[in-house]
Amino acid sequence: MSSVAMAEPAAHAVDRHPKGLYVLFATEMWERFSFYSMLAMFTLYVQDATEGFGWTQDRATTIYSNYLMFVYASPLIGGWLADKKLGYRRAVMIGGFFFMAGHLLLSFRSVPIMYTALVCLVIGNGFFKPNVSTMVGRLYPEGSHLKDRAFLIFYMGINIGAFLGPVVAEVVKTRFGFHPAFAVAAGGMLISVSLLWKFKHLVEGPERGSAPVSALRKAPAAAVTTDAPPPEGSGRAAAYSNPIDAVPDWKRIAALIVIFLIAIVFWMAFHQNGSTWTYFADKNTDWSVSGIISNAINPFWIIALVLPLSWFWRWLDRKGKEPSTPTKMVFGILLTALAYFIMYLAGKAGGDFGKVSPLWLINAYMVISLGELMLSPMALSLVSKVAPIRMRGLMMGGWFFATAMGNKLTAIGVYWDDWLHSTFFAVVGGILVATALLLVVLLKPLKKAMPGI
Repeated sequence: MSSVAMAEPAAHAVDRHPKGLYVLFATEMWERFSFYSMLAMFTLYVQDATEGFGWTQDRATTIYSNYLMFVYASPLIGGWLADKKLGYRRAVMIGGFFFMAGHLLLSFRSVPIMYTALVCLVIGNGFFKPNVSTMVGRLYPEGSHLKDRAFLIFYMGINIGAFLGPVVAEVVKTRFGFHPAFAVAAGGMLISVSLLWKFKHLVEGPERGSAPVSALRKAPAAAVTTDAPPPEGSGRAAAYSNPIDAVPDWKRIAALIVIFLIAIVFWMAFHQNGSTWTYFADKNTDWSVSGIISNAINPFWIIALVLPLSWFWRWLDRKGKEPSTPTKMVFGILLTALAYFIMYLAGKAGGDFGKVSPLWLINAYMVISLGELMLSPMALSLVSKVAPIRMRGLMMGGWFFATAMGNKLTAIGVYWDDWLHSTFFAVVGGILVATALLLVVLLKPLKKAMPGI
């Protein structure tokens, strides 16, 4: 067979997503099902005097912010362990078992057991979350134009699980109570781990030291196919055609740190969904369900918007007009601010403490979901493309550490009942606008540090 004939299927393969993407899609979908069903219920559960502990709203908000801080800080350690010791798939499996234990423990009513469960969930997330995201990036050769769209598809899996979780939690909690609903979350993790184990051959390449599976994955790209961390020194030892590879490692890391700092503000605002936005849905929205169900609105919009947005980026890419990843993030923060200003108007419409139509919440979630799509999957892809290969798991952990700091700042929700609701939404919206303006100022130096991204 001629070399030309052999090159044709190889070139075709470059334009197709590997089957491993869909395995990781399903693995993450069921993990997020369990994670978000728990998160949708948690603040309302601990305040419930019958099944929970009768805590105040401020105490519930505080433990929520601390839990999320540790949840999103733990990937910094989990990513490092995967990079240096465990390999990515093994780390994800370990995380899954800790997740199952945590959700099962929450099905028992006991404060000490609850704290033990939260510790298990923190450890589980540390091993699972950064490494499953890293595995997605490693399915593709360096410089692949498919990565952004792969992370959008992966993000759909996240949000299908995140949509189903609160819906199932609302139904089970209404019929059987909080504790059986927490047990159902453990079932989601069992499915997740089972899928990854059964189809592990689709997400792993050859063991380190063996020949690469195709000519597309030679030299540094071969590191993408293996579950083991890439060999030390494999960074720019070979010739690359990707412009980012000419940038020194320190400059790439510095650019990522700037992105991480900007992201802190975004996550401070976005993850109000499990506290203040849930309280608004529970007490200030005129419908016949609890605030738990409101946590399904955001993933619903993500599912509805992700493919049109992916098509839109592809259309712009063909015209050579697709904006850079940092520019997409500016739009993401501004859209998040707009969602808060919609909620400001909702607060005003209800006289700040009365009930309003659920359309206010649904529309605000539509806008914040579009903002999320402009920022979160783009940033995951950015880390995968910008971080030096030997530090990819660690830098993915750094992204989640920035998310952790933002989640700690969700503690601003303790002012929810001290301020007018409209004032709370306006303050957070103003902080987001200021952050977006700062990122606009930094766009030029960031683009120099991340050419072609």
